[in-house]
Amino acid sequence: MKESMANPLHLKSLNHISLVCRSVEESIDFYQNVLGFFPIRRPGSFDFDGAWLFGYGIGIHLLQTEDPDHNMPKKTEINPKDNHISFQCESMSTVEKKLKEMGITHVRAMVEEGGIHVDQIFFHDPDGFMIEICNCDNLPVVPLVGEMARSCSRVNLRMIQQQQQQIRVVHQ
Repeated sequence: MKESMANPLHLKSLNHISLVCRSVEESIDFYQNVLGFFPIRRPGSFDFDGAWLFGYGIGIHLLQTEDPDHNMPKKTEINPKDNHISFQCESMSTVEKKLKEMGITHVRAMVEEGGIHVDQIFFHDPDGFMIEICNCDNLPVVPLVGEMARSCSRVNLRMIQQQQQQIRVVHQ
């Protein structure tokens, strides 16, 4: 019973995300040349324009919008609280240097939790979808249990920090 509650749909991993775009060609160029994805074969039975790309164990399915002038409001403000997909990287300074070289507008942010710092860089794809590059693997993954799982707010921050400290002590 516990197994089905922990994973009721028996999920294995993230397979892909789908993004509607103004120009599939422009988006292919971005995801290939900026983020390092590569095109893969897409089923020929699809009767609409699009492309499939793959990298880092996930797929990105690009779907051509039917009406780029009316259905695609372009976001210009970089807002880290907006919908986004996040990638971990090896070197934040290298990412920022490359984005500057490519002329891609970006915003840096930093999160601090219990003395651990996570650097983040946010920017948009050609259609305004937010991309985050981070070193988020610096933060430990701490499952919430009991009451903490029901209400994760600033009020519970002390309890979360205590639980993290207990886990660190156990693993040392």
